[in-house]
Amino acid sequence: MGGIFVQELSLRIIEEVKKSVVGKDAIVRKVYMALLAGGHILLEDIPGVGKTTLALAFAGAMGLRFRRLQFTPDVTPSDITGYSVPDPATGKLEYRPGAAVCNLFLGDEINRTSPKTQSALLEVMEEGQITVDGVTRKIPPPFLVIATQNPEGSAGTQPLPESQLDRFMIRLSMGYPTPEDEVEILQRKGAAAAREAGETQQVIQREDLLRMQRETEEVYLSKDLCQYLVNLSNATRESEELRLGASPRATLALAAMSRAGAYLEGRDYAVPQDAAAVFLDVMTHRVKLSAKARVGGKTVFDVLAEILRTVPQPSLHR
Repeated sequence: MGGIFVQELSLRIIEEVKKSVVGKDAIVRKVYMALLAGGHILLEDIPGVGKTTLALAFAGAMGLRFRRLQFTPDVTPSDITGYSVPDPATGKLEYRPGAAVCNLFLGDEINRTSPKTQSALLEVMEEGQITVDGVTRKIPPPFLVIATQNPEGSAGTQPLPESQLDRFMIRLSMGYPTPEDEVEILQRKGAAAAREAGETQQVIQREDLLRMQRETEEVYLSKDLCQYLVNLSNATRESEELRLGASPRATLALAAMSRAGAYLEGRDYAVPQDAAAVFLDVMTHRVKLSAKARVGGKTVFDVLAEILRTVPQPSLHR
């Protein structure tokens, strides 16, 4: 695809999603970038701010098979992976697919279920396949997860371990709408409900997204830019204000999101500004504050923002 055509197609997808999601343009753009990069997305938010609407709109615009599962303490791993039951006629085991057999899976309130069930979903995310009763089944690509969780400390939650959080490419928060946007939501309620019922206009097909993902992977990263990404990650590991720094997987995620940002702009090469624009979204859920930083009243955002300011950006060389 040519750069201009990609931009036009991407704009059509984003505009279609924005018909259902009011006033969250930056969030819509970053979710789209993560989908282009083939990454999974964690939305940390209070209930009722439009997370399900966002996922449904993207599924409709991209022609993706969508499944949603509300996580509760009684949800089991088999609800995600599926299970086998005997066929009354033949006695042979028949596979009944679980909720994860789809293209875009929305896991609502993932931190309200048991660690065992959380691990089952994270395994599917990592492997792109499901094993039930010794039989492994590949999930047809693309397989993308948008998981939501309530803020840490909410009643009845099971926080995800760092190793599982690391598997999400980005973490975002939609937040409350502005008063003006909330008025528009009320005025558009009827139309929004119709779109949630599946009337989002399809812009591309599943195969188009797969092709766009492959093209995103081919976006060029110069050696200097790669060094910049490593320097940013390394700064989190050396910071006295962080007890846990970014993993190599975080650096790969930063590179993937940088490529997606460039691709969305119609470029076949990434620049330092592409990385800087998504650095906080990629890193905030992967690092942990030190006791010293907590006593000083700092947040993860504060520490990462300072790292972003102090690590010098390279000049662009193709």
